Amino acid sequence: MDCVFLRHGIAVEREEWDGSDDDRPLTERGVKRVSQVAAGLRWLEVQPTYIFSSPLVRALETADIIQASLSIPSAVKRVEELLPDANPERLLALFRDLPPECSVLCVGHEPHLGHAASVLLTGKPSMAFPFKKAGACLFELSMPPKVGRGVLRWWLE
Repeated sequence: MDCVFLRHGIAVEREEWDGSDDDRPLTERGVKRVSQVAAGLRWLEVQPTYIFSSPLVRALETADIIQASLSIPSAVKRVEELLPDANPERLLALFRDLPPECSVLCVGHEPHLGHAASVLLTGKPSMAFPFKKAGACLFELSMPPKVGRGVLRWWLE
């Protein structure tokens, strides 16, 4: 199974946002950057079967841009396993229910994605793999996925 992790694009700064942090949207610059990343994913021939997103607005907006740009037929599925404070191993459990030949794209946040990348590659959560905003990477996972058994294919910042 191929798995792409993608951090959401540039969002409105917390200090400049009056609403709930969950509702902070992407900035115009964030939308443009995510669109550029989508073009790069197209060039790399990334074609996910599934697209999962954190339920926070900035992640959902990122996922919607990617879905439209890559013409992904399946709907964006909101999953709490991609929230910023989620346990990375819960994300692995989500993958276990997917067909082995599928490809999944996950849109989330830091520090969660960095911790999840670390768990996939080393078996332990650490901050050794931080994601920049709109940064992405591709892992090859055996099925069922196991901690420390992921193979990193590429990393884009």
